[in-house]
Amino acid sequence: MPEGHTLFRLAREQADLFAGRPVHVTSPQGRFAAGAALLDGRALEEVFSYGKHLFAAFGDDVLHVHLGLYGSFTTGTGTPPPPKGALRMRWEAEGPAGSGVWTDLRGPTACEVLTSTEVDAILARLGPDPLRPRADGGRAHRRIAASRTPVGALLMDQSVLAGVGNVYRAELLFRHRVSPFRPGRGVDDALWSRMWTDLVTLLRAGVRMGRIVTTRPEHRSRRSGAVRRDDAHYVYRRTGLPCRVCGTEVRTATMVGRNLYWCPTCQAA
Repeated sequence: MPEGHTLFRLAREQADLFAGRPVHVTSPQGRFAAGAALLDGRALEEVFSYGKHLFAAFGDDVLHVHLGLYGSFTTGTGTPPPPKGALRMRWEAEGPAGSGVWTDLRGPTACEVLTSTEVDAILARLGPDPLRPRADGGRAHRRIAASRTPVGALLMDQSVLAGVGNVYRAELLFRHRVSPFRPGRGVDDALWSRMWTDLVTLLRAGVRMGRIVTTRPEHRSRRSGAVRRDDAHYVYRRTGLPCRVCGTEVRTATMVGRNLYWCPTCQAA
């Protein structure tokens, strides 16, 4: 599932290409036909993300998209290709340089038109998004510190913290040597302050690079140049491989329906 940095990049890209312009909205698949008809031809005012949610404002009507596990956007310039398969929604407009631009949405969990009141209700259910200006990390910690639930599960709870997914969960916990099985109430103020600051840094780097890189140069096979794919993470999808720091085999278990990765030595319970 795309994590917060991906939605932030998508929102910025779509705002650059479509904001301030009338957008031709269609639903080749037909499942979003009524919503497309409502938005078609109207000017897009803004696009923003919050956590794993994307919002596009067309006046008082707001398009809400949640990609879920299988959703994806594809964007291009010029004439769009003929619609194929389960194409939920297509945008077309005249681009900033005068050429045509388009974006296709496939397989989202949610693609719906909401009122501003309904958008506010979604946002009220979400925890702080580390990528939002002036996000309050303390609000997340108050939920975490009051819970006996394992911190590895709490970090995936979007009502506690918005935008963190499986990769950032595993990597953040490793970077701070925290067992994913530690109860939330075992994460004190000082530790959470370090974790929050680090999370903001990692997410911003993800926005900048378009990928998640969490390893430090001294823990990679080469310390300079582009970071290789197999050097990008400490524990995520490294089951059975040696920990980059201590050499212990990385382990995997299931937590909140997703694979969890950790080093039993560096992240001892």
